[in-house]
Amino acid sequence: MGLFAPTAAYLGARVGTRAAITLSVLLIGTFGIARGIAPSAALVVLLTWPIGVGMGLAGALVPVAVKENFPLRPAGPTGVYTTGVQVGSAVSAALAVPIALWYGGWRTSLIAFSVVTIAMAGVWLLLTRDEPTHDRPSAAPPRLPWHSRIAWLLVAIFSLMAFTYYGINAWLPDSYVERGWGETAAGSLLATLNLVAIPAALIVPWLSDRVGTRRRWLLAMTLVFLIGMSGVVLAPEAAYAWAVALGLANGAMFALVLTLPLDLEDEPRRVGALVGMMLGLGYTISAASPFVLGAIRDATGSFTAPLWIVTAFSGLLVVAAAALPRAREVRVQS
Repeated sequence: MGLFAPTAAYLGARVGTRAAITLSVLLIGTFGIARGIAPSAALVVLLTWPIGVGMGLAGALVPVAVKENFPLRPAGPTGVYTTGVQVGSAVSAALAVPIALWYGGWRTSLIAFSVVTIAMAGVWLLLTRDEPTHDRPSAAPPRLPWHSRIAWLLVAIFSLMAFTYYGINAWLPDSYVERGWGETAAGSLLATLNLVAIPAALIVPWLSDRVGTRRRWLLAMTLVFLIGMSGVVLAPEAAYAWAVALGLANGAMFALVLTLPLDLEDEPRRVGALVGMMLGLGYTISAASPFVLGAIRDATGSFTAPLWIVTAFSGLLVVAAAALPRAREVRVQS
């Protein structure tokens, strides 16, 4: 996802946003089916790569589609998209094991979800058939804004957000098992976090289009996340309260951060370049989070140090959000 997100802007410029998103979704579904029928573990791993490519491309292209069709109030539609990601993850996680137990094992689950993905490509084409801007390729692919201070600030914000999110999802339950909780109770903390994130991803971005400014909403959510992480470290007995705070902030921040490039750029193709750079470097950097935090846990013998590191990164996220310019104050220069 990280390596191929920057190429989304070039694909969209060549074939148009609508066709590029269709190709990305078909890539995910087609190789998902191939993974389900692969005869060996090595092939399953190998065929996961094209799925990640499709996800990286689609993730960077959807904000461009939002910019093309909802230029005045983009946060609400972005919230719908990120809520769909949350709901899709929750539903697939809930159904994967029952489908596997019902018939055919894990291969059936992979194939079933992949078939649904291919069907969604058809639904996308049907729903966007009257949107001509999606079919209009750009004259020239945009350049990634490597020399822009704002672009690098967005990379820093997304990297910090994703690093803390992946770290919490990987190790929060285990940290409470270490404190003496049962595995089921500890796992329910993560379920609570991700459940709260679903409405937050829809409601907070919608509010940011209508009340206050995007920058203030993002800053408020980063502060909520910092409070939640500080609570996990300093007052762990109030675990569910901190899980709710972390879920609220996580769900809202993802949609708000994906909307920022739409505020800072007017041209959809330049939005694509900025989103591609932000997601590409952000996913690549943050992918190390579970490994790094797990290694620190092994080195220190407890989860105290990793949790403090996530808390420190949460503080840096607040600083980075505060450094953002107000919308329309600046345009990213590539």
